[in-house]
Amino acid sequence: MNRKTILSILAVLTALCLLTGCGGAQEIPAADTETSAAPAEASAVQETVPEASAVQATTPEASAAQATAPEVAPVGENQFIFTRANFPRLDGSAFTVPLGQAVASVLLGESRAQASEVIRFSKTSRAYRALMEGEADVVLASEPSPAIWADKDEGGYDWDMAPFAVDALVFIVNAKNPLENLSRTQLRDIYTGAVTNWSEAGGENLDIIAFQRDEEAGSQTAMENLVMEGGLMADAPTELVRGELGDLVEAVAAFEDSPAAIGYMMYYAAHNMGMADGLKILSVDGAAPSAETIRSGAYPFLTNYYAVTDAGRRADDPAKLLYDWILSADGQRLVAHEGYTPITEAGGERP
Repeated sequence: MNRKTILSILAVLTALCLLTGCGGAQEIPAADTETSAAPAEASAVQETVPEASAVQATTPEASAAQATAPEVAPVGENQFIFTRANFPRLDGSAFTVPLGQAVASVLLGESRAQASEVIRFSKTSRAYRALMEGEADVVLASEPSPAIWADKDEGGYDWDMAPFAVDALVFIVNAKNPLENLSRTQLRDIYTGAVTNWSEAGGENLDIIAFQRDEEAGSQTAMENLVMEGGLMADAPTELVRGELGDLVEAVAAFEDSPAAIGYMMYYAAHNMGMADGLKILSVDGAAPSAETIRSGAYPFLTNYYAVTDAGRRADDPAKLLYDWILSADGQRLVAHEGYTPITEAGGERP
């Protein structure tokens, strides 16, 4: 094993250690707003390892090596080192909070708990507006709503935007609902109001209570784009429109303690964040949502998460460096490590 390989492994192990919290809090390097490259006295490890790969499995045998690995992973050709002073303002969807925390942890060389202090994630639409209003530098979010696209065009705003992960819109029902599967047509008919009783979909003789998200939510945009396909959703009473995902989940689970309710969310939130625990996630056209069916495209209603930043940023701008890193092979490995489905196969090179 040559020296460069050994040094690369050390950087990998440190990134994992930071993400998982082993070894306690890390010492944070002094902030330097003018730093765009590693200082001359930087260690040989920092000089030879351009980026940390944060997803290789660590082993007990590596514990001694972790103590000697660098705390900060240099990024890019010029070995840029992120500090709290130069770290871009991150915003995004509720579903990308875990990734934002992981990115900050790896690039700042801090524990995950410490790094969480430097990110501020709102909702999808709010995050895009923050970017356009100069209150955020990089957004990690699902596809913007038509209203956001309209605001962008009206304001003459230009951004760089690229997908970094794939997700799926899934449908949840009360665990007592006997149905396991609905077709795309049935789901569309339920939400247009053409089907109003579960018996029309093969279920019990109960009026369907179809919960929706508010227009600011990324899952609402996905619903309108993927399921409705231009059709208008039925007007829902105020009490059936939920602004917070947790409220929707709670409502579907508890609605009169019956199988009448249905709602939707992203697969990552349902599965990886455990928000559908105690509920039933439906198959669609016979395909159950899973990492495998999402990756293969067997499950319908697929959508992307995007990295977004202002167009025209210099190559050495911290926001552009962070944006490019998320789309890089190392960034894609981190995406996979956090339980998302990366755009590239197994987090490899992008086409």
